[in-house]
Amino acid sequence: MEKEITSGKYWTEVTASENLKQRRLSLQYNRGLSFETIAGFGSNGAIIHYRPSNTTDKVISGKSLFLLDSGGQYLDGTTDVTRTMHYGNPTDYEKECYTRVLMSAINLALTKWPSGLLGREIDVIARHQLWDVGLVYKHGTGHGIGAYLSVHEGPGRISYMSKSKYEQPLKAYQYYSDEPGYYEDGQFGIRLETIVTVVPFTPKYSTAAQDFLQFEPVTFVPFEPNLIDYSILNHKQVSWLNEYNAKIRENILPLLGNDQQAIDWLNMRTKAIPLASRQSSNAANISLVTVRILLITFAFSQLFC
Repeated sequence: MEKEITSGKYWTEVTASENLKQRRLSLQYNRGLSFETIAGFGSNGAIIHYRPSNTTDKVISGKSLFLLDSGGQYLDGTTDVTRTMHYGNPTDYEKECYTRVLMSAINLALTKWPSGLLGREIDVIARHQLWDVGLVYKHGTGHGIGAYLSVHEGPGRISYMSKSKYEQPLKAYQYYSDEPGYYEDGQFGIRLETIVTVVPFTPKYSTAAQDFLQFEPVTFVPFEPNLIDYSILNHKQVSWLNEYNAKIRENILPLLGNDQQAIDWLNMRTKAIPLASRQSSNAANISLVTVRILLITFAFSQLFC
C-alpha cells in the first residue's frame, strides 16, 4: 500500500480498511475482527474513535498522517495494534509530536515497579514526555486485552482517569495495551499501540521482600522511521528501540518466506540506530554551544577592559 500511495495510486480510508479485513479473514485461525477498524487520514485521524464511511472517506496521500488502529479475533488470541504513518515529507512539528508519543510508549515499556501498584499509578510515566511540551491526550494509556475474548477488558487499566472502575493492581501474565497518542483537532492524529504482557522482574538489588514486575512487548510491528526525530531520544530509549526492532526481525522475518519485497521493507524499517554516531552528534552540538559561550564571554571581556 505504501509503495502504491507514493507512486500515486488511489487508496482511501475505506479501501484500506476493507483490504486489511479481507487479509485477516483469509488467515486460518482468524474468526473475524476484534473491533471495527479505525483508519483516519489527516483531520479524521484526530477523531479518537473515528470509523471510516462512504460519507467521511478521505483519499490517503503523502500530505498528512495516516492513523490505522485494527485487530482480529484468533483461536490463539486477540489483537489490537495501532501505528501512524506518513507517506510524504512530515513537518518538524509532526515529527516532534510523533517522536514524543513514541517516547511515551517506550517509557511505559521500560517501567519496572513493585507488585501491587494500580495502572493509574504508573500512567504519568508515559504522559510526562508529552506534558513536558504541553501536549495531552484524553484517553487511557492502556487497557486489558483478553485471549479470544474482549479486546477491552478489566480488571486493571493504565489511566489516571479511571479511579473508580478499575481499582485492581497489574498482575503477572496479564495483557495490556501501551497506547499513548496526540490529536490535533482538524489536523491529524497520532497513536502508537503495542500489546504488552506483565512479567516478573528481578532487580539488581533485592533488599526487601518485594516482588517486581515489568512489561514485555508481544506485538511486533515497526514504527515509522520517517516520523522519528532521533535527536530527542535518550540513550535508554534508543537502546529499547534497537532491541524491539531486533525482536521484530527475529520473529517476523522467518514468516516472510521468499517475499523479498516484504523482507526489504521490514529490514529498512528496523535498521539499528548507531548510538556512537548519535552520541558524537550530540557531543558536536555541545561543543558548538561551548564555543559560542566562550566567544560571548570574550566579547564582553573586551568591552569592559
